[in-house]
Amino acid sequence: MGAGAALLGADKDLHDELAAAGWSPTLERIAAADPGAGEVTRIFDLLRAHARAVRAAVDRGAFPLVLAGGCISASATVAGAAAGRQAGVVWLDAHADLDTPADNLSGSMDVQALAILTGGAWQAAAATIPGFTPLVEHDVCLVGVRDLAGYQRERLAASEVRTADAGAVPELAPCVYLHVDLDVLDTSVGTANRYAAPGGPSLDEVLATIDATFDAATVVAAALTAYEPAYDRDGAIRAAALQIARRIATRALEQR
Repeated sequence: MGAGAALLGADKDLHDELAAAGWSPTLERIAAADPGAGEVTRIFDLLRAHARAVRAAVDRGAFPLVLAGGCISASATVAGAAAGRQAGVVWLDAHADLDTPADNLSGSMDVQALAILTGGAWQAAAATIPGFTPLVEHDVCLVGVRDLAGYQRERLAASEVRTADAGAVPELAPCVYLHVDLDVLDTSVGTANRYAAPGGPSLDEVLATIDATFDAATVVAAALTAYEPAYDRDGAIRAAALQIARRIATRALEQR
């Protein structure tokens, strides 16, 4: 999925869509961490560097649109963009990403992304991310979540994280991070990655959710994540990502 982020970052059509929305897009790549370090060390090294890059982008008046392989990037994006303010999240994803080391069965760090962001996992390491403050679960809204193991469904039910239908975003904190894992899209639209699942929203419903988020709050950053090009054999997800990016860029310019 890291290949997907790199592909989108280098995609001339994506840059053209952002320019057509009124921006002068620039690209900044976050350098890879020490390959000799352990996985968790590498992840949090990248998150620290990513948070600093987002903060610098905000300080120069840019709108951070993050292209990331994994959802775990969210903690750094919020830390850099919200800068200690109370923030909320609209999280479009087929998965809840609320696993913790105590209950996770897959060994994946990425399915712990929202748990880290809300202070439920890796608390000491997350505290080293510049500007990081755990978010209140009640200020998080999941849209499109459906592909859950039993223990994940129980974890979501026991949390204060809210769920909503596509296009219907509840009142959250005054500033919001908009997270679009591309596997939120129903598989009738295309296959975003190996974890894609049926039963999700259409592209129009995702675009309506983006509009509803911008209508409800000030969006301080956004991300497109989890694009795995090898599974996008007909290019439908790439085409959808371009439309999603343009809608985010258009609405971000309107709110300035």
